[in-house]
Parts: sequence; C-alpha cells; structure tokens
Amino acid sequence: MSETEPIRLCFVCLGNICRSPTAEGIMASLIADAGLQTRIEVDSAGTASWHRGEPADARAIAEAARRGVALRSRASTFRTGDAHAYDLVLAMDHTNRFDLLDLTPEPELRERILLLRSFDPALADDDPHDGAVPDPWSGGEEGFAMVYDLIEAACIGLLDHVRTTMLTEGHR
Repeated sequence: MSETEPIRLCFVCLGNICRSPTAEGIMASLIADAGLQTRIEVDSAGTASWHRGEPADARAIAEAARRGVALRSRASTFRTGDAHAYDLVLAMDHTNRFDLLDLTPEPELRERILLLRSFDPALADDDPHDGAVPDPWSGGEEGFAMVYDLIEAACIGLLDHVRTTMLTEGHR
C-alpha cells in the first residue's frame, strides 16, 4: 500500500443501527476536527443483516445530534472477506468480535479485529461492561447517552493510536 492510501477503520455491532453507526459518526467528527479526512476513512457494519439499508436508530441519531454529531450511514452487513478492506475492525462487544473472527480465517487479518474499548485509556480492569460497549437497543434513551460516552472515550483513544502508530510509523 502506498503512503497516500488512507487508514481504513470499520466499527461493527450486531445490527448496525445503534453502536457502530454512533462510533462511525463520532470518529468521523473527531477526524474532521483533526483535519485528517484524507488520511483516515471510517465505515460501520453489523454481523446480522436484519436492518440492512436502514438508518441508525432514532434514539442514537437524537443523542448524537444533541452532541453535535450527525449519523448518516445506512446499515450494512460485514461478510467473509470484508476484513481485507480495513486496517482495523473494531467490535463493540465480545460476541461481535467472535463473530468477526469466524468470518475471517486469515491469521494476519484476525489480528486487526479488536474491541473498540481497548483503546479507551481510562478502561479499568474492573470495568462493569467487561471492556464492551453494551447494546442500548432494548433500553431507554439513558442507555444511548451512556453508550455515546463509552464510544467517544474509546474513539479519542483510537484516534490517538492511529496518529501515533499507524500514521507516523510509515504504516501508510
């Protein structure tokens, strides 16, 4: 890959209507604020296809809008072979990660599949969510606010990681 190709990130949850589009929107906003739109690209997908083509959940859209972030993506499904297209695939929870690993037999690509919250510098060993972003879908609006906070903290750490390791080490 040449140095002019952007770093590609994909955020993945189950249905691609709550957590992963929120992460995509937050990360896109952070990237724009940093002036790195030509260096880093973001995408999102789900491990299930139930919502393919649908916009994000209205509660996720409302929480992001309240914080000045637009969620514009439409749900898509992560499929076998999709990991080839990304430098990092960021799962929202352990089940999503295991499903992604099942879709990715190549060892070198499996190394790119990580939990998003592993990039949160404040993540504690006794985290009540076990390092995952819990799915807010079946809960109320307060769950979407909490999930937004978790994702934002992890995306800030992820952007720092991409800047300090992937963009500066000549990775690209």
